[in-house]
Amino acid sequence: MVSGVPVVEVGGSHVTAAMVSADWRVDPVHRMKLDSQTSAGKILAQLAQAADQLPLANGLVVALPGPFDYETGVAWYRGNKKFEALYGHDVGKSLRELLKLDRILFVNDAEAFAVGEWTRGTLQGLERCVGVTIGTGIGTAFLLDGKVVRTGDTVPPGGELYRTTYRDRPVEDWISSRAILEAYFESVGEVDGIGVKEIADMARGGSAEAKRALVDAFAALADALAPWLERFGATRVVLGGSISGAFDVVQEVFDFDVTVTADTEHSALIGAAARFLAEG
Repeated sequence: MVSGVPVVEVGGSHVTAAMVSADWRVDPVHRMKLDSQTSAGKILAQLAQAADQLPLANGLVVALPGPFDYETGVAWYRGNKKFEALYGHDVGKSLRELLKLDRILFVNDAEAFAVGEWTRGTLQGLERCVGVTIGTGIGTAFLLDGKVVRTGDTVPPGGELYRTTYRDRPVEDWISSRAILEAYFESVGEVDGIGVKEIADMARGGSAEAKRALVDAFAALADALAPWLERFGATRVVLGGSISGAFDVVQEVFDFDVTVTADTEHSALIGAAARFLAEG
């Protein structure tokens, strides 16, 4: 019998497949490039190819960003140039057919990250805590004893901060890779071939414009998140995602307990496996 949980974690430009053991060890890891702007058939074929690297006798759990109906397996991507060909598509049905599987569980990637941090990371043992992933967009998960809270007046709609506004604009207009690049380019003009990582490196090297773009973005995140932390009673926040690597440049803006993950990718894989096991 195959031991462990097969997990596929989907990003905008890559897909990762791995087995997660009962003691939360992640091994092996297969990472593949993913073209999220191609046709629905080709996107699904890429996901199936990644999953086929794993033994699938026990089923499969797939962690991926929203907007996605995780119960039905239907995608609702629109307006961000990634996975738009899947809009309205029953991804669950297609993958079950391609992989000849009965059981596929879909989970939100930000929720998987937060649960993984609660299971084996910086949130262990905390009653009320929050995970935040920052990259092309922002993902959040509010945890009560390791369980995701999506309803009630102590969390944003669906537990998702990106569905709220800050200073009359969507939160992602302030904190996302797009927002940071736009703020930096507004100061120095368009520059080809750089991303948030390069801006963070320039900030460390003394660039005032680079640091200002990052500090302003993370200050907006702190301001937008703080009221929800108070309502929820969260005692710690952990940051993940590609942009969390700039934390050392911006940590001064936070006046609540916040840390950064040691391993975004492994946390999401572990959290997805934990959700799969919890749901039997």
